[in-house]
Formats: sequence, C-alpha cells, structure tokens
Amino acid sequence: MTNDIDLHVGKRLRRRRRLLGLTQQSLAEQVGIRFQQIQKYECGANRVSAARLFELSEALSVPIQYFYEGLSENDPIYGETDASIIAPDVLSKKETMDLVRAYYSMGEGPRKHLLDLAKSLEAGSKPSLRLVSP
Repeated sequence: MTNDIDLHVGKRLRRRRRLLGLTQQSLAEQVGIRFQQIQKYECGANRVSAARLFELSEALSVPIQYFYEGLSENDPIYGETDASIIAPDVLSKKETMDLVRAYYSMGEGPRKHLLDLAKSLEAGSKPSLRLVSP
C-alpha cells in the first residue's frame, strides 16, 4: 500500500533521472535491477528500501536527503511563498528538463552569460511574471 512519502520519493527519483537524461533501463542497470522496478519506484507502487535508496543516490549523484526535500513544513522548498520560488509542476515539464540539460552542457562562460541575460530579462518583466500560483 503506497503512502504520500513513497509517492514523493518516486517523483523525486523520476525528476532527477530525467534531469540527467537517463532512461529507466540505464538507471536500473547501474543499480543492478530491472527497469520495471524503477517504474514501480517512480509511481510509488513499490517502496524503496534504505539500501536501494543509497544505491540510487550514488547513481544519480545526489545525497539521500534529496529524495525527501519538500516533505516537511520546515523544508524551505515546501513552505516558501516568495514569488521567486517556482511552482512544483514546472520542474516536471519536458521543456524545463530540456532547458536545464542544455544549460549544463554549455561551458562555464556561456552559462554565466545566459544566466545574466535571463536575470536581466526577469528584472524587466517582474510585475507581470509570476511563477508560483497564488
């Protein structure tokens, strides 16, 4: 029986896997399981054991805490109301993932220029741009 924590961990697993451009198959091979098991983890149908979560965190180059970020009200990404925080569904969109992958595939110089450009465009449109739903 799934619960909210299992679903949250699964969503975080899917988000990180996609961000890195990995398939379920390639991630499964890295940790020595079948891709169907990754599917079950991602949809929350199966609970991830502590040992497997450790292996997944190593394969995805994140600390184990990554999978739990956003669960509690004390977690900064959970309770923020600042308009600079983006809505959770934005991070699950393909367009966002493509943009992040392209950004990190650039060298440091072009990345800095692109970030500066984005910030300058944001500053000019702040009154009309709102990324978090009220």
